[in-house]
Amino acid sequence: MSAPAASAFDLTGKAALVTGSTRGIGLAIAEALTRHGARVAVSSRRPEACERAREQIVALGGEAIGVPCNVSFKEQLQALVDATLEAFGGIDVLICNAGINPYFGPLAEITDDAYDRIMNTNVRSNLWLCNMVLPQMAARGGGAAVIVSSIAALGGTRWLGAYGISKAADVALARNLAVEWGPKNVRVNCLAPGIIKTEFARALYEDPAVEARALRKYPLGRLGEPDDVAGAAVFLASRAGAFVTGQTLVIDGGATAGGFD
Repeated sequence: MSAPAASAFDLTGKAALVTGSTRGIGLAIAEALTRHGARVAVSSRRPEACERAREQIVALGGEAIGVPCNVSFKEQLQALVDATLEAFGGIDVLICNAGINPYFGPLAEITDDAYDRIMNTNVRSNLWLCNMVLPQMAARGGGAAVIVSSIAALGGTRWLGAYGISKAADVALARNLAVEWGPKNVRVNCLAPGIIKTEFARALYEDPAVEARALRKYPLGRLGEPDDVAGAAVFLASRAGAFVTGQTLVIDGGATAGGFD
């Protein structure tokens, strides 16, 4: 007889590393992984934010460490990975959530510096991190990596073009890593959220008129909350998603079903 369905989402004994995880989507994912039994390393640039997130995880009854890291710097990423390995003995789940968008406007006016910052932080750092973590997953018999992309990867926009390009690159990165590491039982997927009510996306909903325009594109009649993304991350990280790799799971309240209309 097969095990109960609920056990397919059980992450007891697993260790997870989540970047950009002291607020918003990243923190919601870290908390969801904790509720399903995982030990979690949380991280962002500010030490006090890392400690606050760690305390929240512990308050849920979980085991966690908090490690400050700016993902734009390779040596800081390696230190984050090393600290996680030292604390937990391995990494079974990697969630690449940290990202930036310092520019809001047409591609014709973006500076080289802004473009480089977006691409390096949102794409190159994810490649660095996967190259640091996936080999030890393979050596341990397998694991799962999830890159948080965006529906901006799936269609053109007038004001978020550079960000969308970086997130489309993340989709391609996940597909290629899935092909490379699949034979070692390492799965790599993307999540593509729509507008989620976080500090990162505040400009897209804090003005009531802007929010009203956005809501017209969402068949469910609401914008997303961080927890709406967290459950999908648990699915991809757990045995429930064991036959899913190289894919992009869209979590957007139906927005893209309307063709961005």
